[in-house]
Amino acid sequence: MADRTRLPVAEADAPFVFPVIRKTRLTTGLALWHVPHAAVPVTTMVLLVRSGSSADPVDRPGMASLTGDMLDEGAGDRTAIGVHEALADIGAQFDTEVGADATFLTLTTLSKFADVGMDLLADLAARPRFEDGEFSRVRELRANRLRQLRDVPSATADRVFATALYGSHPYGHLAIGTIDALEHMTAVDVRRFHASRYRPANAVLVVVGDEPQASVVEHAERAFAKWAAAGEAGEAVAFTPPALPADRLVLVNREHAPQSELRVGHLGVSRRTPDYHALVVANLVLGGQFVSRLNMNLREHRGLTYGARSWFEFRLGPGPFQMSASVQTPGTADAVAEMMREVRELRDARPITQAELDTARATLTRGYPRNFETADQLARSVAQLALYDLPDDYFSRFVPTVAALDLADVQAAAVAHLDPDRLLAVVVGDTGVVAPALASLGLGSAVEVAPV
Repeated sequence: MADRTRLPVAEADAPFVFPVIRKTRLTTGLALWHVPHAAVPVTTMVLLVRSGSSADPVDRPGMASLTGDMLDEGAGDRTAIGVHEALADIGAQFDTEVGADATFLTLTTLSKFADVGMDLLADLAARPRFEDGEFSRVRELRANRLRQLRDVPSATADRVFATALYGSHPYGHLAIGTIDALEHMTAVDVRRFHASRYRPANAVLVVVGDEPQASVVEHAERAFAKWAAAGEAGEAVAFTPPALPADRLVLVNREHAPQSELRVGHLGVSRRTPDYHALVVANLVLGGQFVSRLNMNLREHRGLTYGARSWFEFRLGPGPFQMSASVQTPGTADAVAEMMREVRELRDARPITQAELDTARATLTRGYPRNFETADQLARSVAQLALYDLPDDYFSRFVPTVAALDLADVQAAAVAHLDPDRLLAVVVGDTGVVAPALASLGLGSAVEVAPV
């Protein structure tokens, strides 16, 4: 009989081996990565285009995202309605996701319709129609969404933080762009961006399903045969880190707001840093899980917020490290001060403990294989390997790599990449109430900006 007076003893992590990736290159130059997956008769295709919001023209922030939104508004011989009817006919789901470094086009359908689905995906990626009428409708919908976001404190904080941290750097705006830029965009701009960035040599097609590789290659060759390189290639994104601003306190006024939205952080590191695994663990201790120091302090001990968290956003270039919380207005300055203190003490006065390290490692490794159960999960994971040029066995080695980290490794990474003296704070709240107390935090003169 089980002894229910004691917690069960945790067993060792089960070994995990990521499926073999079979790679080839099509006649057009498009890379094809295939992963057999026969658990269920479903196929997921992800077309990775190595151009995201950082590839937006300087005077057209939001161009990559708007282009992605237009792909299913008519493609090949189909109108916008025809595209969605064709997707519905095979029970397919199509999604477009635009990040800082890349655009992901994902189509999932039953494996028996995989060839039809691939034909559709090829049309959406290579032969979008970009009709003027559909463009005007999509642009107006996006403009209305941007106007709505002006009244959402969290969205305002995200946008202001990106600009405050990166300035005019390609990472200095969110993918959705701005109303001012949107008003000057035309269908011609979208066509030009597509011709420059949506090219076979700038893409990788990932296919996960139960089809034999030979069939996948045959279908892909046929579907993407007419995707020819057109136009001039866009310039590569420069990743020169921006300078740290002298004044590191940015305020956005929301008069009479009962809460303040906070973003506190600094420039981080790229996805290719050798300290990646150690930083993921260190961040879990700081603010990456419910029992983190940040959340337990601001939520459980001080009662200032329902939740506080931190994260590194790893990108091809140096992504941001940031902490976020929505706090009661009277506690705004205290919350920012505590965020800064937690970073400072993690580095020296209160280094990571063995118990914290064990908890963070368990969070990452226990149940790790569940991240790769479905065709969609596998396809998205493989796309990450392609985007960041990671080795094929990266996911197989993740758990052993994390398990091998010791306190010295994790603490050294925290000291190297977390710096309280570089923290920049964005506060969206009642400036008249919160500004006097914030002035004492040593962040320089407050810079007030309007909601964007």
